[in-house]
Amino acid sequence: MSAAPLPLSLLPMTASIGSTGELLIGGVSLLDLVAEYGTPLFVYDEEHLHARCSEAVNAWGSGVAYATKAFLCSEMARLAHGHGMCLDVSTGGEMFVALRAGVPAGSLIFHGNNKSPQELAEAVRCGVGRIVVDSFDEIVRLDELTREGPRQDVSIRVTPGIEAHTHEFVRTGQADSKFGFGLESGQAGDAVTAVVSCSGLNLVGIHCHIGSQIFSTGSFSRALEVMAPFFVPLGLEELCLGGGLGVAYVEGEEAPTITEWAEVVRASAAGAGIPGEVRITAEPGRAIVAQAAITLYTVGTVKEIPGIRTYVAVDGGMSDNPRPVLYGSGYEVFLPREAEAERPRVADLVGKHCESGDFIVKDASVPADIRVGDVLATPVSGAYGYSMASNYNKVGRPPVLFVADGQARLVVRREGYDDLVRLDA
Repeated sequence: MSAAPLPLSLLPMTASIGSTGELLIGGVSLLDLVAEYGTPLFVYDEEHLHARCSEAVNAWGSGVAYATKAFLCSEMARLAHGHGMCLDVSTGGEMFVALRAGVPAGSLIFHGNNKSPQELAEAVRCGVGRIVVDSFDEIVRLDELTREGPRQDVSIRVTPGIEAHTHEFVRTGQADSKFGFGLESGQAGDAVTAVVSCSGLNLVGIHCHIGSQIFSTGSFSRALEVMAPFFVPLGLEELCLGGGLGVAYVEGEEAPTITEWAEVVRASAAGAGIPGEVRITAEPGRAIVAQAAITLYTVGTVKEIPGIRTYVAVDGGMSDNPRPVLYGSGYEVFLPREAEAERPRVADLVGKHCESGDFIVKDASVPADIRVGDVLATPVSGAYGYSMASNYNKVGRPPVLFVADGQARLVVRREGYDDLVRLDA
């Protein structure tokens, strides 16, 4: 483990060090935010979000979609749409939030491997811009729903048989996948035939997604090489490579930018013989929001087991960030009161839940003087933290703040005890 200070490259773009060494985001002291809003607390750099959305649109053009599963609330939906992004939703709930936030239905792309008849009916009724078809059962349902009324634009999700170098739980492009239609098996071609035979469906594109947290743009190039012979003869207007671009979470990791990703994909598409008039697009999520946020906790106990391990327990855990438990995901740890301090001590950062596996960072590098009552932070936590949060052990989900220009605004309030029984009959 490294005793070096936190790599500042992992922080949101407006991060700065105050006069006493404390960390500021958007000109706001994180310690002041904790004093007002408590912990756990998600803090998003609003300027960072704007910059990444703008970069995505500039890199990919119109039609690029924000993958809302990474992080969604009403304000985030409005922010992404305000930059001209479409929104990728995969459930009726995500669709509801986007529509309620004022995003036009035509700007929504509806994903999901098991869309219910009710979800499909609502999507068709409100006029979503695109439904990404994922199964033959879904084609039957859509055919029944669209025999009368306007035709519904659809794309077909194809699994190209590419195994991206990432965790097995977030690979989606291999032949053995719950998502999409297999290319090698011939099911992708059968799906095209089935969709084209439906009078109420208008096939406009092909979609593929090979996985998440991918650092090598070569994986996307290989997907294009495999997809091109299938896609080109169809003469369709759009090919979407999905999302999956990785981000750096810990010291030593490096990831391509959204712009570099788009440039590689476009060059690979041209090299694979895909016509220039085809819209090549994508659905970034993690790359938009991950580095924009920091999660803040309060240290409750520091438990040393001589000769074995030190546990630093905080007031959150797997309920606000299940990624370490699910995927073994890594994070850095630092104290906002002295953001540039060295971190020579090794400890397991754990949560407050009744599970031995409730950890946030194993063998974390922490400052030597970490103590009970300290505010502790994990950066690069803007994706799949709040969106995967739960009420396990009846813990309320944390609030979400957007900070910019020296001001903080609450975009999601903290859940209280009353919220925990709100649905009880």
